[in-house]
Amino acid sequence: MEVLTFTEEFSSPVVAKRLFTAMVLEADTLIPKLAPQAVKIIETIEGNGGPGTIKKLTFYAKHRIDAVDKDNLTHSYTAVEGVTLLDKFESIAYDIKFEATPEGGCKGTFVSKYFPKPGAEVKEEEIKEGKEKAAAVYKAVEAYVVANPQAYA
Repeated sequence: MEVLTFTEEFSSPVVAKRLFTAMVLEADTLIPKLAPQAVKIIETIEGNGGPGTIKKLTFYAKHRIDAVDKDNLTHSYTAVEGVTLLDKFESIAYDIKFEATPEGGCKGTFVSKYFPKPGAEVKEEEIKEGKEKAAAVYKAVEAYVVANPQAYA
């Protein structure tokens, strides 16, 4: 089976740098606080937060950081272990980009690439369910940043 690629765009009233900081740079502390049903703890197993860093997300997955660009507000990581792989995928790679909009908020692009295991039967609803859970975490972070204008300013 070939790689399955999905691209999704979103808009937010939050300034791109603030949302990037909350979603990427401060995710280890913020996401478990806002979405404990999805992520209990995020631990750095290896590295300093830059490319090559390995993080363990308790109740979710183990991610490898592939790239973090604070100037261009981009982040790439790969899920390499955990429930998100559904025992059907070797890995799932994610690329996230935040861009400022003229209105003062931002536009974001999420690209996800699913690498199925040989012979795996992948159902569209399984992928959709995972994407919905990820979107709920994103919305929780966005709501927190909107409600706390001093956060990540």
